Amino acid sequence: MRENLCLFTDDFVPLILLGRIVAMPLDRNKSLQQLEGQDWGEPAYDSHLVTECHRSRRIPLSEFTAENLRIMIGQQIGLPHLIPLALELLRGDPFTAGDFYAGDLLATVLRADSRFWVASPALRAEAAQIAQRALSLLPSLDETDRKAAQDSLTDAHDIFQRAEYFAQHGRA
Repeated sequence: MRENLCLFTDDFVPLILLGRIVAMPLDRNKSLQQLEGQDWGEPAYDSHLVTECHRSRRIPLSEFTAENLRIMIGQQIGLPHLIPLALELLRGDPFTAGDFYAGDLLATVLRADSRFWVASPALRAEAAQIAQRALSLLPSLDETDRKAAQDSLTDAHDIFQRAEYFAQHGRA
């Protein structure tokens, strides 16, 4: 079986069409709500996380911060649109941080649903490269950042590698 070697630029998002991945233009001026054509309405549960997810679905992708990406990807929301944006940030600095610690965005990306990674081999390959780079750069971090990043990234990388195994063996 020949793997689809489709590379995505910063202006395209993967779209699964009839079991195949194709590139679709990414309109950064639109929100997830607009891109997905779904209005979730007002939050039905009063928590910071739920409120933040609902709010983030309504802001243009161009206004997303590393923390917005960390939260939404961590909740498995909008992965086809948000993983490419996160990888763009992580290409520049694999230790890009949301609000917790150096590398928290990468750790969250690596923990994304294995079915997403199975369906997105080009993005999976890029995430794997960024993770390897981050792991090799851990000694360059100060002691506090290194400890937090090492523990989380090692765990997240293990989870991600299991997704790679399943992708190579046809299971999610």
